Amino acid sequence: MFITTLVCSSQRRRCSHSIRLGAGFREKFPKDKFYCTRRIRMTVDDKKVVTDYFNTVGFERWKRIYSPTEQVNRVQQDIRRGHQQTVDIILRWIEKDGNITEQSFCDAGCGVGSLAIPLAKLGARVAASDISLSMINEAQERAKLEWGVIPSSLSFQVQDLQQLQGSYDTVLCVDVLIHYSDAQLISLLDSLSRVAKRRMIITFAPKTLYYVLLKKIGEFFPGSSKATRAYLHREKDIIDSLQQRGWQKIRNEFVKTKFYFSQIVQLEKVILSG
Repeated sequence: MFITTLVCSSQRRRCSHSIRLGAGFREKFPKDKFYCTRRIRMTVDDKKVVTDYFNTVGFERWKRIYSPTEQVNRVQQDIRRGHQQTVDIILRWIEKDGNITEQSFCDAGCGVGSLAIPLAKLGARVAASDISLSMINEAQERAKLEWGVIPSSLSFQVQDLQQLQGSYDTVLCVDVLIHYSDAQLISLLDSLSRVAKRRMIITFAPKTLYYVLLKKIGEFFPGSSKATRAYLHREKDIIDSLQQRGWQKIRNEFVKTKFYFSQIVQLEKVILSG
C-alpha cells in the first residue's frame, strides 16, 4: 500500500511519500545482533500520522494512484507502474511455489486490495487488514466489483501491524515498513513473525548511501504533500533480526523506476531436524 518513492518532482515536491515530521535519536544495545532501539526524543507518533493521513488526503491521493483508469500526473503514473511491478513479482513467486488453494495468507497493510484481490482470484484464502478504515472500505468496494459479493475466502478488517492475530501459512507486508522508524521496526517484525507459520514476503526502502543522499536532497524542498515520515532500513539489519527469529532468506528482487524503489524479500521458517 505505501509506496517507497524518495525523489522530487520538478512540478510538485514529493520526497519519499513521506516527510520530515518526527525527530529522534537511537541508542544501540548489545542484547540483539540487530539492535535494541530507544527513542530519546520523539515529536510525532508515526502510527497516528499514518492513520490520519491515509484516512483523509492521503487516501484520495493513493486511491487515484492505485486505480489504473484514474488520470494522474507522470510521477504518479511512474509510482503506479513500480507498485504494480512489485505486486506482479510477488504473485509470480507465490504461483511458482504452488499449492495456493491449500494455503492461508495474511496481507498486512493491504491498502485498496492491490495484492489481496488478485491473490484471492488465484484461489487463496486471504485475510487482509490495514490501519486505514478508508482504505479498507475502498478495498471492499473493489472486491464487490470483482465478484458481486465478497467471497468467503477473502476478508478485510481495520487493524494495525502490532495487533495482528491468528496464524497464516504466508504473511505479506508490502510498501508499509517505510512509514515506521528503526525504533518501531523490531516490534513490527515480531508481530509479522508471530502470525506467520511458513513464509513471509516483505518489502522496504533499502538504506544505501545513494538513497540516503537522495532523501537528504529531497528534504530541502518542502511541500504540501508532506504527510508522514519516510524511513529507510538496512537489508542486513532486517534479515539478521528475522534470522534470530527462525527465518532464512529464500529470494529477493529489487524494483526501481524513476520515482519508486522497493526491495522485495521472501523468507521461510527454518525447520529444525530431530
